[in-house]
Amino acid sequence: MDIVAQIQCLWRCAYMVERLTEMPKPVEDGFPYDVETDSLADSLGLRLPNRSLIMLQGEVGSGKSLVSQRFVHGLLHNDVKVLVITTELTTRGWIEQMESIGYGVTHALTKGNLMIFSRFGTVAEPIPNVGLDEVLDSDAINEADIVIIDSASSLMPDGMDDQAKFDMIQRLRKIASTGRSLMLMVDRNEMDAKLLHSLRASAEVVLDLSTNLIGGDLKRTLLVTRYLRAAGPVQSSIGWRVEPGMGFIVDITAVS
Repeated sequence: MDIVAQIQCLWRCAYMVERLTEMPKPVEDGFPYDVETDSLADSLGLRLPNRSLIMLQGEVGSGKSLVSQRFVHGLLHNDVKVLVITTELTTRGWIEQMESIGYGVTHALTKGNLMIFSRFGTVAEPIPNVGLDEVLDSDAINEADIVIIDSASSLMPDGMDDQAKFDMIQRLRKIASTGRSLMLMVDRNEMDAKLLHSLRASAEVVLDLSTNLIGGDLKRTLLVTRYLRAAGPVQSSIGWRVEPGMGFIVDITAVS
């Protein structure tokens, strides 16, 4: 290569570097959930990634519902539209549970930023034959930024073959691709192990919840198995508890 060609090559490289440095940084694509009362968001990625499947896995009593309610509180605080689908509480019961830990939702309901669907209705009127397919058919999903299903494992159809499992995951991914995220609470004892494995492999965020009895006290831990497209630092393990009227509290001595 002669000297003229070398100069031209260097000029083109310098031009490309200059153009790259002038390009704006990508906008953080996620839903903020930070609040002033705790540091959960600072330890867990700052934002929940958009167009994602988010899984909270734990057995009965591990605190899946409490963690999801903290997410709801933070998302509403940051004007994110949330749809909550609960299979364990009535609509009234879910609102009262939020109120009991200091997370009032009356304003968000009035403003239209929060919708709550319950399999048991407003008070206690069971709605039969409701599965995940029926939930995903709801028009309300298109109005929400984040859809939280507690618990999704109890809504999974029984006896699905491999094709049906693939179709279910594909449907969840299609909904997420339209500009919203799905947060699924699951218990491994309630669903097919192969389907659970496939969901975990497909999800952008996988959080595993565990409890341990230490010195007579129940210690709750949130383990971060996967967290893609995080907007901030992600700790591998977060200790936490919930106090009545105070809400979610991060145990800073148990964060690693």
